[in-house]
Formats: sequence, structure tokens, C-alpha cells
Amino acid sequence: MALRINDVAPNFTAETSDGKINFHEWIGDSWAVLFSHPKDFTPVCTTESWAKDIEETQGHAPNYPIIGDAELNVAKLYDMLQASETPGQRTPADNQTVRTVFMIGPDKKIKAMLIYPMSSGRNFDEILRLLDSIQLSAKQSVATPVNWKPGDDVIIPTAVSDDDAKKKYPQGFKTHKPYLRTVSLKN
Repeated sequence: MALRINDVAPNFTAETSDGKINFHEWIGDSWAVLFSHPKDFTPVCTTESWAKDIEETQGHAPNYPIIGDAELNVAKLYDMLQASETPGQRTPADNQTVRTVFMIGPDKKIKAMLIYPMSSGRNFDEILRLLDSIQLSAKQSVATPVNWKPGDDVIIPTAVSDDDAKKKYPQGFKTHKPYLRTVSLKN
């Protein structure tokens, strides 16, 4: 069964570059980003992962635990394999683990997912923008519009009445449509 937003992220124990971790314990009360790669040394992966290659080609090395997952336990648990994948028959030519990104909240629930094909590198600016958005939404009970960036105006959810919005946002807000109200959270 495929994972969906607000499902509890499956827990696992795995050996990592930082030692053995229990994923839920490792998350603790923090946010986590779990992302997958095909086997190492694909050209696109070199721009995204593999510590020494990243440091050499991108100027920074990863500073988070990296799971080898040679048996595909985590990849299967999180459904990160293409439909055509045949575990046990993987070669560099058909190594088709998709580039999946899971954003997991302190409550261990999946808050967002992004899925990229093997041929496309991830957009880290978008990953960070999305993480900022879901963290702000969780903290402030707001929504973020298309192309939102930290510091931009946010949307007041329709579940908040105008009277409640006036109390919550005494600095005022702008009504664009009866269902679309924006507010600045800047101090």
C-alpha cells in the first residue's frame, strides 16, 4: 500500500554512516527529511550525494546519516522502487530507485512527499521552500500560496472567520476574494 500524507512514517532500524539508528528515535522531537538515491556513482547522484564526490563537486559534504540499504529494506518499506523494479536483479544499467523525498514532522507523520525520476536531479531550493512552508503552516495554522518564499504574505485558511482573523491578525489582512485572504507575518 502506498504511503500518503499524514500517514505515520514507517519506523526502521538501519546501519548508517553515523552508526545504527532507530528512525523514530533519531527523529525525536525534530523534523526529518528522508530521501533516496539509486546506487552510488550515477552522474545525477554525484551532484546530490556521495559525501566525497559532493564535497569535491559541490563544495560541501553531507552532515547527516546515510543508509546503505543494500537489501532495499527501507526502499521497500517506503515504496521507493519503480513499478518495473526487480529486487535482486539490479545492475548499474537498470538501477531504477526513484529519487523520493519524505518530509516527516515531530509527530512522525509524513507531511510532504516529492518524487523525481532517476534522470532528474532534485531541486533543493524547492525542497527547502516546501520544508519552510510546512513548518510555518504547522506553527501558525496558515497556508502558503504558489511560489511562496519565507517572508512573503501567507493565506488565512477559510476555516478562520473574518472576526477570528481580525483578532488573530490585529495588524490587518487583505481580502482578495471571499475565500482568499492574505496576511503578512512580519513584525
